Amino acid sequence: MNIHFCCVGTKAEPWVAGLRAELPADNVNDWTPGAPPADYAVVWSPPQQFLDEQPQLKALFNIGAGVDALMKLRLPPQAAVVRLDDAGMSAQMAEYVSHAVIRHFRELDGYEADIRAGKWSYRKPNLRPEFPVGVMGLGVLGARVARSLAQFDFPVKGWSRSPKSLDGVQCFSGDAGLQDFLAATRVLICLVPLTPETENILNRQTLSLLRPGGYVINVARGAHLVDEDLIGLIDSGHLAGAMLDVFRTEPLPAGHPFWKHPKITITPHTSARTLREETIVQIAGKIRAVESGTPITSLAGVVDPKKGY
Repeated sequence: MNIHFCCVGTKAEPWVAGLRAELPADNVNDWTPGAPPADYAVVWSPPQQFLDEQPQLKALFNIGAGVDALMKLRLPPQAAVVRLDDAGMSAQMAEYVSHAVIRHFRELDGYEADIRAGKWSYRKPNLRPEFPVGVMGLGVLGARVARSLAQFDFPVKGWSRSPKSLDGVQCFSGDAGLQDFLAATRVLICLVPLTPETENILNRQTLSLLRPGGYVINVARGAHLVDEDLIGLIDSGHLAGAMLDVFRTEPLPAGHPFWKHPKITITPHTSARTLREETIVQIAGKIRAVESGTPITSLAGVVDPKKGY
């Protein structure tokens, strides 16, 4: 069985070595143009040439949770696309988002600014019932984030395209439930997949529905957010600020206003990084399962091409 590794911007050697160790009977190679046909591919942002040269692939295993870039390419019609369903990413995401929510709720950014200015200050504690947190997107990562925030006794809301049920989370769904979800939310966390339907979903109209003093945390994709709409709502006072980990252009261009806006905190797309060892074990396990007779369509993480996730 042949497996090609084709991940642009990723050092191939440790991945190929790890996959060979997990699948010793198989032929695993870093793809080069003109390589022989393979049965499976492990990919991240592969070039169109790779896909055109490998029309016989059974499955493409994406080394991340987001498949929006991959779904824009011409894919072999019979090949399943399989994304990571966790591989250590959900714990990282829960850590990052919990930190961002608590930092804002406890006004730790304000204390940090005071300390830098040599000021010893106290602030009136905020009350949790006045800080309902809304998680937009209740997949593997979103559900973990929602459950984690509920442990801190925040009122947690959740929204997803299709109905979901999570203990301790008030769930909304579909277009009909989006407005009510936003109106019930003060701290909004974006974790939806990027699809044509969700591109620009964080815009002036939707963000204006948040409770006054709202706060935005985007850890999904930069194209979800209309940058100038966010800045306008912060400058008008309707939103208190934002913490952003993803951007339309990465690295964030030097002249972008997010760099210096006093109420926007940015991080370099680091909220949940792919953990190589866990990812290799997960992908190898799925390949072994398929080769043992498990239908590819029954694997966790198989993407629905119609939905885009």
